[in-house]
Amino acid sequence: LQMGMTTFDSALGGLGGCPYAPGASGNVATDDLIYMLDGMGIETGVKLERLLPAAASISEKLGKSLPSHNLQAYLSHCESTIKEL
Repeated sequence: LQMGMTTFDSALGGLGGCPYAPGASGNVATDDLIYMLDGMGIETGVKLERLLPAAASISEKLGKSLPSHNLQAYLSHCESTIKEL
């Protein structure tokens, strides 16, 4: 960003990557990227609160956890909220 980069490649929830490269880090999670940019005060026009339910839905439909840090926090918050009810 400080060097003038304006385009970034990411995937919702960090989904994807190369199945032929064991241990590869995979894709940057869009929700983690948006969280970072928001924290830096950079306006993206993307609403994190709309991304996270979509990422959670994808994770549920695939039956696997996704590597997004924000998604894991969101899911933990949802679980604790349900337990309180």
